[in-house]
Amino acid sequence: MTAVIDKPARTPSRWAAPPRPVWEEKPRGAGLLGKGLVLLLACLAIVFPLWIVVVTSLSSRKAIDEAGGLVMIPTDITFVAYTELLSGGQVTRAALVSIGITLVGTLFSMAVSVLCAYGLSRTGSLGHRWILMALLATMFFSAGLIPTYLLVQSLGLTDTYLALILPSAISVFNILVLRGFFMGISQELIDSARIDGAGDLRILWQIVLPLSRAVVAVITLFYAVGYWSAWFNASLYLNDQDMLPLQNVMIQLVQKQEAPVGLGQAIKTGELSGLAVQMAVMVMALLPVAVLSPFVQRHFKKGMLTGAVKG
Repeated sequence: MTAVIDKPARTPSRWAAPPRPVWEEKPRGAGLLGKGLVLLLACLAIVFPLWIVVVTSLSSRKAIDEAGGLVMIPTDITFVAYTELLSGGQVTRAALVSIGITLVGTLFSMAVSVLCAYGLSRTGSLGHRWILMALLATMFFSAGLIPTYLLVQSLGLTDTYLALILPSAISVFNILVLRGFFMGISQELIDSARIDGAGDLRILWQIVLPLSRAVVAVITLFYAVGYWSAWFNASLYLNDQDMLPLQNVMIQLVQKQEAPVGLGQAIKTGELSGLAVQMAVMVMALLPVAVLSPFVQRHFKKGMLTGAVKG
């Protein structure tokens, strides 16, 4: 009887590629085609409504009447709605208010958030653990709308632009993202700067911030979009129509509550379509975000993922 000798197991070569999970395998032709179709449909679902808004804002009253409302195919292009909106009046003033609130609010929020995140990222700082726990508690518990309104009123901030900045100036989530990114910076680099005599502010300004451009750009965009799109605080704390930002004026136009001064007569006489004005204001509200987003898009992956995972 012959003995059966087991062959030794074949060991993979060290140059062979390690096995990959099924979901990491290279897709086949059908898979690539399916992904392309899904991405195409997603892009159409996003671009098509924007296309209708832009085309309607550029259409004449005759083209809008012939289309029965929203215009999908441009036939009679005119810039009357934009020239009337930008010629002065409530819409122009509201746009300037929104720009000012966005710039001042973003600078203030970023200054406070960066300083707070840097202090919390230094584990040896005074009371950093208790401050961190207090900030985390605000993410789950809040005083409510009425106490917040009474606080703003007692501070004398109603009918002031500070009421649009201070109540929502800080986002704890953004602070945590910045803190996580700052904690990922080499401690030896900071210690060497401290040995050379640099203080905390100089370390933050000359070492930490230059190494954190990605996350700073992302958080800046978050704050800027938040201030630009905000409307609720203005509806609560502002009673003067001349102080309203662009988003609140757009809501009034869309709901047809009140036409801006100078446009009401043009709409009544038939020179301008009210629907074109509504769409033009929407385009003006979306344009800054649409222009700035591509310049910050390349920082999203590095800034958000690194800041969220580290620390």
